[in-house]
Amino acid sequence: MVGGDFRPQGQPPSFEEVIAKVRQQWKGFKGGPIVILIAIAAVLILVWTAWFTVQPEETGIVQRFGRVVRKAEPGLHFKLPYGIETVQTVPTARVLKEEFGFRTLAAGERTRYVEKPYDKAESLMLTGDLNVIDVQWIVQYRIEDPIRYLFHVRDTSKTIRDVTEAVMRRVVGNRLGSDVLTVGRVGVSIEAKEEIQKILTDYETGVRLVTVELQDVTPPDTVKPAFNEVNESRQDKERTINQAQEQANREIPRARGVATQSISEAEGYALERVNRARGEADRFQAILAEYEEAPEVTRRRLYLEAMGGFLAEQKGLYIVDAEQKALVPWLSLESGLGGAIPEGGKK
Repeated sequence: MVGGDFRPQGQPPSFEEVIAKVRQQWKGFKGGPIVILIAIAAVLILVWTAWFTVQPEETGIVQRFGRVVRKAEPGLHFKLPYGIETVQTVPTARVLKEEFGFRTLAAGERTRYVEKPYDKAESLMLTGDLNVIDVQWIVQYRIEDPIRYLFHVRDTSKTIRDVTEAVMRRVVGNRLGSDVLTVGRVGVSIEAKEEIQKILTDYETGVRLVTVELQDVTPPDTVKPAFNEVNESRQDKERTINQAQEQANREIPRARGVATQSISEAEGYALERVNRARGEADRFQAILAEYEEAPEVTRRRLYLEAMGGFLAEQKGLYIVDAEQKALVPWLSLESGLGGAIPEGGKK
């Protein structure tokens, strides 16, 4: 019987009976509410520390008393509470970036430089021809092995920066300043990426480089005016050389063409003169043979041929007689040899 009520034998107590019995037991105990609060707080702490969430771009590393026991993929997971198991998340699906010589203050905004002494010092480098240049570059990488990234190197991020800066200084120091400033930028990036990746792999950092890219390569501010003048002079030199080469490429083939044409014309004229001389010599030999056989006939034929050729070029024939006062046209060549003979003339 509880509180004046009777309960049949064998029937389990009701909820009200249980609460009443607990109250009776705690009535004589001082500090009962404090113990209850402590118990509730302990339960809440156990429940709160027994689960964790891994974001989509992360991988969770679960440690039990400091020893790695498993990896956790993105999502909700449970672990042993109250510090028995701890979790570290690593952004394995994100491309991380290290900047040298400048700092991006906020994503999506224009890059702004942070004016600090180390920013200027980390980007100033000495080239192979003893010139100082300001090299600004970025390194992008992914975390392939989160366990190595966390536990094989004390400070992986600082190690990446130190290795990158050392390799970049060595690569730039082995090249001419003009080469790094102009056509050698891609070569510097490729060589630096290969060497940095090799060192990070040897250190077992669990990092894979995505890219090493030079952002801006300029001379220091104090020597920029002089450097710009040198560049302008070099550009003028290159432009003058290119113009001269262009003119040479245009004039030399033209001169060669004119020379080839003159040579061809001279060879043609020489061949014509030789052939003509040979023809005249052969004709003379033939006439000589005929003359030796019939001298009188050959002489008359030559005379008539010569006169025919001579008279064919004349427009008129006049015979001057000392006893006459006027010129008498003997033969009118304009109308042909068969024209009329004037009075007093002879045919």
